[in-house]
Amino acid sequence: MSKHRLALRLGALGAIAALSLTACGGGNDADEAIGDDVKTVTIGVADGAESYWQVYKKKVKEETGVDVKFKNFSDYNQPNKALDNGELDMNEFQHLQYLANSNVKQDQNLQPITATAVYPLPLYSTKYDSVEDFKNGDKVAIPNDPVNSARSLGVLSEAGLIELKKPFSTVTTIADLDKDKSKVEVVPVDAKQTAQQVDGLAGAIVNNNYATAAKLSDDDIVTADDPNSDVAKPYINIFVVREKDKDNKTLKEVADLYHDPEVEKAIVKDLGEGGVFKTNDPKDLQDTLAQIEKDIKDNGGAE
Repeated sequence: MSKHRLALRLGALGAIAALSLTACGGGNDADEAIGDDVKTVTIGVADGAESYWQVYKKKVKEETGVDVKFKNFSDYNQPNKALDNGELDMNEFQHLQYLANSNVKQDQNLQPITATAVYPLPLYSTKYDSVEDFKNGDKVAIPNDPVNSARSLGVLSEAGLIELKKPFSTVTTIADLDKDKSKVEVVPVDAKQTAQQVDGLAGAIVNNNYATAAKLSDDDIVTADDPNSDVAKPYINIFVVREKDKDNKTLKEVADLYHDPEVEKAIVKDLGEGGVFKTNDPKDLQDTLAQIEKDIKDNGGAE
């Protein structure tokens, strides 16, 4: 496991105001599709202060002639609304599950066109060195919010520490846990408290931001979700556009330059080595999004 940890891309919500990084007017008319000959693309981000975005901007200009302008948001509720109303041409701040929840809640149809990376969710333990060491009845803490709770249950299931009554999905809950067949007992706690449980319990699943704040050691990570697994797939981060622009060749070319070697190198320098770059086909991303949205609707709607 790497000694570096990537910054958590979907952290706690910040202030409501959106702060523009550049003096730009914003994207295009929300009612019209963007033409392939677009020369300026406005992208909404949540980490605009990171220097890799300037490397990306320069690379896009060199390769495509397109000028990139960024709009930075401190409230994660705003970038999808800004994209849907035409203030932005694309955004890049969220994973598929977050987008699905937003689409269902806001009755929107925003679509992913390029995958960026996935950030594995780790199980920490200071008591054991591997999942095989866990004993029957050991207690493991997980975050109790719906998104991280579901993913944590997927991590534990993938590791063989619990059994689920039905296949994992992004709406899996504690109620889906087969306690009689599970090796460990799951203890839901507030996400902010998970790091404090690492020493007291057999283990705890801790989001990267809280792990960093608590100075947890990567040496104490015993497992994490496989970045290539179905459990991790809903948490792939993405470039997102309006549905009418999902086949726009220029936007796709601009988004794909996130994976230019020079840009990826800058990303790792800024954020560390904990993420795994992903290049899923757009249709695969869109099909996965559609399935997550279906699961959310079948489960009673968005959180």
